[in-house]
Amino acid sequence: MSAAWIRPDWPAPARVRALSTTRSGGVSLPPYDSLNLGVHVGDQPADVAANRAVLRGELPGEPCWLNQVHGTRVVDAAHPDGVPDADAVVSRSAGAVCVVMTADCLPVLLCDRAGSVVGAAHAGWRGLQGGVIEATVAAMQVPPSEVIAWLGPAIGPTAFEVGDEVRAAFVADAAAAALAFQPSATPGKWLADIYLLARQRLQALGVNSVSGGDLCTVTDRQRFFSYRRDGVTGRMASLIWLDPACR
Repeated sequence: MSAAWIRPDWPAPARVRALSTTRSGGVSLPPYDSLNLGVHVGDQPADVAANRAVLRGELPGEPCWLNQVHGTRVVDAAHPDGVPDADAVVSRSAGAVCVVMTADCLPVLLCDRAGSVVGAAHAGWRGLQGGVIEATVAAMQVPPSEVIAWLGPAIGPTAFEVGDEVRAAFVADAAAAALAFQPSATPGKWLADIYLLARQRLQALGVNSVSGGDLCTVTDRQRFFSYRRDGVTGRMASLIWLDPACR
């Protein structure tokens, strides 16, 4: 595994394996340099295939790639039926790899304390507000108090400028969401803390073990792709699976 990739620091059981890629370790040329894993961003298909092969070398099987649409649909990694339109994936099958791709949106990795089920959610603000985390936890079919979460690399609270409509949508769901928005220097805009919004959603469900949430894809240019920063750019992957060697 590339030394630049991230292993979550969280209290997951030994059977659970997880990682988050960075922009390092691949063959793509600028502006996709170098480990772009997205097939939909304009990169050379052969380069994306080579990058995915690098990643595949660290995994027990081919990941369950999704066509992410900023929704709340959850699929089973063991039965993907092609490349489904979905923004979350769960697995109870050893070796079936859950994956979401991001370049500012929030990747949320989930498992239960017993190591019987894992999940991954792609949480941009639309999916987060729409309930993708709630849908993923529900699909895991375990008590939320048994769920452990890790918040991967996403746009940080000093970089995520949004309009009034975004703040209003979250506050309409929960008044406490107002704490995640600070006035921006731009009139009529707010700086949103997507990490805090996700923590609030998880806490409301009863998920109390939440790690991560301290990175910023926009400001850390060396490590991360950022659509907000660069426009044309690559995609990173956050992955989780049950180790088939552990029973």
